[in-house]
Amino acid sequence: MTIALQNLCVHYGPRQVLHGVSLSAGAGRVLGIVGANGSGKSTLIKAVAGLLPASGIVHFDGGAERPQSIGYMPQDLQAPAALTVLEVVLLGRIQQLRLKVQPDDLAAVREVLQMLDMDALAGRYVSELSGGQRQMAFLAQALVSQPTVLLLDEPISALDICHQLEVLAVVRHMTRQRGLTTLIVLHDLNAAARFCDDVALLQNGHLLASGTPAQVLTVAHIAQAFGVETEALRCSDGTGVLVPMRAMNNLFGTQNAIDSVAVWATGISAAV
Repeated sequence: MTIALQNLCVHYGPRQVLHGVSLSAGAGRVLGIVGANGSGKSTLIKAVAGLLPASGIVHFDGGAERPQSIGYMPQDLQAPAALTVLEVVLLGRIQQLRLKVQPDDLAAVREVLQMLDMDALAGRYVSELSGGQRQMAFLAQALVSQPTVLLLDEPISALDICHQLEVLAVVRHMTRQRGLTTLIVLHDLNAAARFCDDVALLQNGHLLASGTPAQVLTVAHIAQAFGVETEALRCSDGTGVLVPMRAMNNLFGTQNAIDSVAVWATGISAAV
């Protein structure tokens, strides 16, 4: 399924949060949404999910009708403390559930829990979990619905580095294997470079850049969007890495620092 956004705008009361964002996401591909705090990343995900009123156009496979098979994982995770992990994940199949839970529902839950190495936690209450474990449970809930569109808002923010890598690898694998259209909000730019096929960089509700990680995650773009001076390196496997050096608005003032880095980056292949 393809998703196309045309001139998407969102207001919170009189305040405009998204300003005419036009963007596309393709089936079997992971689109990373990155940007500084307050740039509109979560708002974009919620607008695509239909959780916020928005103007502009959101097309799914060329039509305006939003599919039912959307897996959504919010940034603010809440569940009744009395529910077990199995029950939380099972809620992800609410569209398929009948009066009685069927064996195929339980089989789907077990498959996802095993994939995320969480099957040992199935009987634990959500209230007993760590923040990272709770985050994994809600990711499993989004995946178990067998969605065609997967919307994940900071799914690795509470995870240790090992689980971050494992979760992002699972998301990328399932996206490609099942032909999902996946939008994922990330703060880790290097994780976006490694695991996303495409990246959209937001700045103050505007789309600053979109394309491949190499096209978007550049020294100049990061200076403009984050006010941070970075150095671009490359791993042994060819994946680019951005190393943050210093916050530029602590140096000369934001605009002068951006101009300085832009000059410094001229002629240098700074693409990640």
